[in-house]
Amino acid sequence: MSQKLQSVRGTKDLFFEEAEKFRYVVDTAWKVAKSYGFREIHTPIFEFTEVFKRTLGETSDVVNKEMYTFEDKGGESITLRPEFTAGIARAFISNGLQQNLPLKLFSAGPLFRYERPQKGRQRQFHQVNFEWLGEKEPYADIEIIALADHFLQTLGIKSTKLHLNSLGNNESRESYRNKLVEYLQDYRNELSDDSKNRLEKNPMRILDSKDEEDRKIIKNAPLMPESLDAESKDFFAKVKEGLKRLKIDFTENPKIVRGLDYYNHTVFEFISESEELGAQNTILAGGRYDGLIANMDGPETPAVGFAAGIERLMLGIEIKKEEEELIAFLPIGEEATLVSLTMVNRFRKEGENCEIIFGNNLKKKLQKADKMGATQSIIIGDNELREGMSIIKDMKTGKEKHGRLDGIEKK
Repeated sequence: MSQKLQSVRGTKDLFFEEAEKFRYVVDTAWKVAKSYGFREIHTPIFEFTEVFKRTLGETSDVVNKEMYTFEDKGGESITLRPEFTAGIARAFISNGLQQNLPLKLFSAGPLFRYERPQKGRQRQFHQVNFEWLGEKEPYADIEIIALADHFLQTLGIKSTKLHLNSLGNNESRESYRNKLVEYLQDYRNELSDDSKNRLEKNPMRILDSKDEEDRKIIKNAPLMPESLDAESKDFFAKVKEGLKRLKIDFTENPKIVRGLDYYNHTVFEFISESEELGAQNTILAGGRYDGLIANMDGPETPAVGFAAGIERLMLGIEIKKEEEELIAFLPIGEEATLVSLTMVNRFRKEGENCEIIFGNNLKKKLQKADKMGATQSIIIGDNELREGMSIIKDMKTGKEKHGRLDGIEKK
C-alpha cells in the first residue's frame, strides 16, 4: 500500500484566503517600496554555498545547522538561499552595478532554513526585502526605518514597538569586542560548546545564544553603548533626532546586536505585542551593513536595509474585500454556449470579471453562480437565441429582466 502523499514537514500550501493575504502583503510592500523610489530585483533561488559562508560566517547557526546545501551534478556545492542580502550583494558585484549607485532594491520570495517549524515560520518561508546601497548618511537609516513603519501601518499592523540600537563604527565595535571577550573569559568553562567556539571567532554572536546557561552569563555582560566613540554617538543621535521629527516612537535597546562583522551603526527591530503574532516577537528587522560588499571582494559600499517574514505578517492582518462585479453566463444548449464563449471573451478583454458555467441544469448553474459570488447572471437558452434576447438576473435581489444580446455585446 503506497504512502499517502503529503507536504514536506516545514512547508505549507497557501490557497484561497491565505493566498489572498499573501498577495496583499507583497502588493502592499511593493506599493510602499515604489513610493520611496525602490526598484525590483530578482536573484536566483540558489547560489554557490560560498556566497552564504562568506557573508553569514562559518560560526553562524544558519551556516552550521540550517542551510539546505547539496552537491549538483557538476560537483558544485549549491545552497538554497536562507536570506536575501547575500545574494543581492553578489548580484551587485557580479553585474558591476556600482555604476548605478545609489540603488534602492526591493525583492520578495521564498527562503529556506532547516529549523523547527513554528507559528508563522516554516522551513520554506517567504520575505519582503528592502536594500539601500550607496548611501552613508544617517538620513538613509531614518528613511529606511520610516519605510518599515509606513509598511506596517499600511498593512494595518499597529501593535508593534520599534527597538533601536547602535553598533557604532569599526573602532567602537573593536573596543566593545575586547571588553566582551575579557568579560566572557571568566566564564569560558560554563559556556555552551557553540559559544566556546564563537568566543575565538566571533564573540558578539554569543549575545544571540539561545542556550539557558549562556543567557545567564550574558545577562550582566558589558553593553555596546558604553563603547561608542564620539563619531558613533553623533551618527546615532542624528538617527534618533530624525525619527523624533517624523514622530516615530522608539525604545533604545542596547541588547539588539548583529553578530556579523560587517554590521555597523544602526540596528533595529519592530517587535509585536499582539497575541496573534506571538507576544514580544520580532516581525521586521534590519540595520546598516557598510562592510558586507567589501567583505565579498566588492567595492566599499555603504548599505542599510531590512526584511520581514510574509507568513508572520499574514497572522496580524485582516483583508477588507472590495466588492467586485462578477458576471456569470449561464448558457443552455450548444449554440448558446458558443455564443456565450464569444461574449465572455469580449467582456474579459474589456476588463470585466466573467465566468461561464457549463451544463444544462439551470437550478444547479444558478447555485454555482451564487456560490462564486456573481453579482448578475446572464441566462441564454434556445428561446432567447431565436429572439436575440437574454435573461439578466440580479443575484442580490433575485429580480430578472430581459435584454437584447446585441445590446449586451456592446456593453
